[in-house]
Amino acid sequence: MGISEQYDRGRDFLVADPIRAAIIIMGVVLLFDLVRQLAVGQTQISEFGVLLKDGLMRGLFFGLAGIGLSMTYSILNFANFSHGDLITNGAFSGMVVTYIIAGGFGREADIGSLALVGADGSVFGAQLGIGVASTPLAVFAGVVVAGISTVILALFIDRVVYKPIRDRSGITLLITSIGVAFVLRYLIQFIFGPSRRGVTDSGAIPSVAVPAVDGTVTVDLHEVTLLVVSAGLMLGLHFLLQRTRLGKAMRAMADNEDLARITGIPTERVVTFTWVIGAALTGVAGFMFVLWNGTLYWFQGWILLLPIFAAVILGGIGSVYGAILGGLVVGLTWSLAIVWIPSGLARAAAFLLMIVVLLVRPEGIFAGRSTA
Repeated sequence: MGISEQYDRGRDFLVADPIRAAIIIMGVVLLFDLVRQLAVGQTQISEFGVLLKDGLMRGLFFGLAGIGLSMTYSILNFANFSHGDLITNGAFSGMVVTYIIAGGFGREADIGSLALVGADGSVFGAQLGIGVASTPLAVFAGVVVAGISTVILALFIDRVVYKPIRDRSGITLLITSIGVAFVLRYLIQFIFGPSRRGVTDSGAIPSVAVPAVDGTVTVDLHEVTLLVVSAGLMLGLHFLLQRTRLGKAMRAMADNEDLARITGIPTERVVTFTWVIGAALTGVAGFMFVLWNGTLYWFQGWILLLPIFAAVILGGIGSVYGAILGGLVVGLTWSLAIVWIPSGLARAAAFLLMIVVLLVRPEGIFAGRSTA
């Protein structure tokens, strides 16, 4: 009788929600295939560990960078397409300071080349020995400046461009943000040049080989730094949103701006702090990604914007925690997908997962929760 009841329940579930049932079946099939690959050695455990680690690093970046995008949407009610170029700004401004300090303020290389982050191959990060262990002061200063400079830029853009049209439709703001993105992108290219450059000394990064059953998984200090900085900032933001008056005001404004204004919440101040917090996290995320990835170029943030959007939408657009979780899901999917498909299709797999999840939960994983 019990087996019959379970069978009837399963059949009813298949009929009532075939999409969800198909997703569950596919997930079980992929899980069993992964176990089979690991068991027969088709995929080594150490290789899977490397993919898992890389997915976590990429996911932390997507989550950290997606927070600002999600806050902008939930509080200002528009999708900011210049967000990717704010990431690039943070990466370049932070690296300017890192290069100058690591280069001894002109002792190791020409000060102009250092200020332009080695434009046209004039100086490389490896030449300056840039790394968390080898140049900690330069890297720390870069993180701070990346956040501060991005905040200043975001506030300037808001006051000059967005504030005068803030009472118009979200489409107007969205199109305007695309224009802002193009201006920022090509301004960065004009100043720093179009060349792609290596900005760290990969040979000077301390690493530890973690034993696996059939090999090792190497974890370096830059990966640990990305983990610590991202987790620390996310926890700090959680505390701000849940335990401070500013956080409560931000959540109230995200839920209902008109009601927040009537109850005496200084909405303009909340908007300012939204830009400050979101832009600071965005700038730091851009710098940390480049430190982990080791390369920097003028349209880097634009290339990363689509997966960040995917993470924010997947998690539930408007939800900070959804952005974090969505970033981890997209990052892990991007890396782990090559267990089953060619590596060239890994990015497509992350977007496919987003579509599949939205078929089941149209509002995202954190369906409908704003800001927090």
